Amino acid sequence: MIKLHDLYFKPFISEKEIEQTVQRMAIEVAKDLKDEIPVFIGILNGSFMFVSDFVKKYPKPCEVTFIKLASYEGVKSTEDIQRLIGLTQDLTGRTVVILEDIIDSGNTLEEVHRIFRNENVKELKIATLFYKPEAYKKDYKLHYVGMKIPNKFIVGYGLDFDGLGRDLPEIYQLKTTQHMTNLVLFGPPGAGKGTQANFLKEKYNLVHISTGDVFRYNIKNETALGMLAKSYMDKGQLVPDQVTIDMLNAEVEKNADAKGFIFDGFPRTNAQAKALDVLLNEKDSEINAMIALEVDDEVLVKRLLERGKTSGRPDDADESIIRNRIKEYYNKTAILKDYYSAQNKYYGVDGVGSIDQITERLSAVIDKL
Repeated sequence: MIKLHDLYFKPFISEKEIEQTVQRMAIEVAKDLKDEIPVFIGILNGSFMFVSDFVKKYPKPCEVTFIKLASYEGVKSTEDIQRLIGLTQDLTGRTVVILEDIIDSGNTLEEVHRIFRNENVKELKIATLFYKPEAYKKDYKLHYVGMKIPNKFIVGYGLDFDGLGRDLPEIYQLKTTQHMTNLVLFGPPGAGKGTQANFLKEKYNLVHISTGDVFRYNIKNETALGMLAKSYMDKGQLVPDQVTIDMLNAEVEKNADAKGFIFDGFPRTNAQAKALDVLLNEKDSEINAMIALEVDDEVLVKRLLERGKTSGRPDDADESIIRNRIKEYYNKTAILKDYYSAQNKYYGVDGVGSIDQITERLSAVIDKL
């Protein structure tokens, strides 16, 4: 992630992907133009990196120049609001290929066509590295397109945000959810995870999403997803990951203005973790950390047996059941620990001590994120 001025941008298109795309476009254009010597024209400021790399990869002789479109100052007429800077050579009878860094609305392209209508060129072709089909509102043909991308703001590789970012060798996309902290909170039975989740959601103004609570709510209120989940549970089958993800997505949507989420009870597998990553990525966000409360097994057993005296839960009263629950937790957590450790997002926190002491340790981790 990078910060330009007051906004954050996330990695979108790598330098290698850009290089491969430019190489492909250069070969396509050369194949079409055969032995003809074209005039490549870049539109400043954004296209300077693209044009430079393109002509270096173009396998045949060519000519290169740049133009810039700028607004007249104080001109009220809408018919002639652009002026051309840089075009001095005679292009009569020449094949001209416009090299654009990005085409979105098509307004610049419309002006280019208006200008070159009077240049008596043999043929005018348009090549754009990036193209936003959702934003394009014109009918002009695009002869060569490098990549189709979503209609979201991007910077890098010649493209800027208020002057910054043109020098970046890769492309970054605006992170529209600017300040969101998302945590996966783990802890073995008896670690005090629920208690800590309540403290953390209040302290950091986060929304606590407990998978168990979400399931119970959907089933009790007979939502479409709840009834679907119940149909699997009644048959003794596991509820498919997608059903759970859809429930979580609905909770995230209900809290679209939240500063972040604490996910409790999900994910449990690598597949679920990847599905959660996809869900959050669609909302321009991500999991910032998996935080696991670490407590010695014997301490957990003692806590749960003590809790069982008042909780009324049969699985808190049987030591063998308790130890099996703890073992199952470690089997599942070990997989996810590796998954998030690979992303440098795993944090183990000592879960022994007073509630305040443990909250302080958790807070120290979150404050650094």
